Amino acid sequence: MTGWRISGGRFSARLKAAPRAAAIGIAVAVVVVAALVSALVAPGGGGDGTAAAASGKNLGQTGSATPHSPSAAPTVTPTSATPAVPPVPASIQHATESGGKAVNITIDDGPDPIWTPKVLDVLKKHHVHATFCMIGPQAQANPALVRRVVAEGHRLCDHTVHHDEAMDHKPFAYQQKEILDAYAMIEQASGGAPVRYYRAPGGAFTPASRELAAQHGMRPLGWNVDTKDFSRPGVGAIVGTVKAEIHNGPTILFHDGGGNRSQTVEALDQTLTWLAQQHYATSFPKVD
Repeated sequence: MTGWRISGGRFSARLKAAPRAAAIGIAVAVVVVAALVSALVAPGGGGDGTAAAASGKNLGQTGSATPHSPSAAPTVTPTSATPAVPPVPASIQHATESGGKAVNITIDDGPDPIWTPKVLDVLKKHHVHATFCMIGPQAQANPALVRRVVAEGHRLCDHTVHHDEAMDHKPFAYQQKEILDAYAMIEQASGGAPVRYYRAPGGAFTPASRELAAQHGMRPLGWNVDTKDFSRPGVGAIVGTVKAEIHNGPTILFHDGGGNRSQTVEALDQTLTWLAQQHYATSFPKVD
């Protein structure tokens, strides 16, 4: 009988413990269900993997309370080889955007820390905007000047890396590097301003290089009046060339780089005065 009582006591204890265990089990189940419902109805829930990411973050991860989607990837900035700009025509442009009696003032081979500021001062004096065809390393070395050019309302043009006037006789891969490396240098120096034109050194265009530039949003840019200021023929000769050749077309070529440009600065001042007296407006080369 004593053995039975002991056994019966154990049985009775088990009966008393059963409701408590059941209650604990039910409570745990309720908590789990509540957590699942909360995850499903929370913002970002709905079975797309966000709830799973949240569970992972709860397992010891630190940081923001909002989990990142596991499919998210870092944003990649396009390089100059894959520009986010629409292509333009590949033919060589000479015309003005404005049409009518107007000219395009174009300035090559800078920026130069001595002469480009002086050229900019002359342009500001006459309320004229110009297109600056820049050498890539020159732009890279003088970013403040490039940004001043942009801030004062002028436009940018790619004039290659090494100003190789024989590049049209070299492989396309070489031409591509000359153009796109300069494009990247100028764009970076400017703080992201558009580079709207490409002028081949010495006019050394090829069909392939023109197409490459056009696909990167740069209109190939020619000229109609070469002032020959690069050879320093004298202020009078530079101005005289403009007067004698303006009938050739509207795009006039000056230089702010490549040497002493004191004659260019004075000749540009006199040329802009004469053009205004002849009732010429100034414009930018047409892009489209």
